[in-house]
Amino acid sequence: MTKNKLNILVVFYSMTGNVAKLAKAVADGANGVRDTDVRIRQVEELIPKDKWNDRVKKVKEELKNIPIATMDDLTWADGIAFGTPTRFGNMSAQMKEYIDQTGGLWLKGALENKVAGVFTSTSTQHGGQETTIITSMVPLFHLGMIVVGIPYSEQRLFTMDPVSGGSPYGASSVSGPMADRAPTANDLEIAKTLGRRIAEVSRKISDK
Repeated sequence: MTKNKLNILVVFYSMTGNVAKLAKAVADGANGVRDTDVRIRQVEELIPKDKWNDRVKKVKEELKNIPIATMDDLTWADGIAFGTPTRFGNMSAQMKEYIDQTGGLWLKGALENKVAGVFTSTSTQHGGQETTIITSMVPLFHLGMIVVGIPYSEQRLFTMDPVSGGSPYGASSVSGPMADRAPTANDLEIAKTLGRRIAEVSRKISDK
């Protein structure tokens, strides 16, 4: 019998909307696990508004009702999915700035034994999906989190056509050089699998 609701946080940064679409799919996957509360949060934008192009303005307007993530969201959660586009094979500065605020939580061990996973989107097929996800995991280990990926029981990981993302390290998509290629149906299903896995493992770890 479930003692309490399971809390899952999906926190992301998205400039062109592709990571946001993956974030929703991750949240949908987590919501499919019984007695689960899911929060979707975005991190603070660091690019000044006067530097936004029309595409960014449109995406920011679409995302305006998603709250900005706080440290309280991290402490509330039993499991956390972090979503970031790649920046030269690493997480974005916006996500790094958010994680860099966790020093106080690190000192208290407040994030230890929370389950975490990572998802991303890149412009090209070999544009750093795996390196972005793996390097994003490094600070999560420092925080004492239990990091999970996607096992090959998720058969969509074997898909080769059309070009799609997803790896044992986490969910992903290929957005194209103009960032106008939305995640495929395959990408979104793999993202749901990541969200579901984070929730399922979180339940086992938290005993909720």
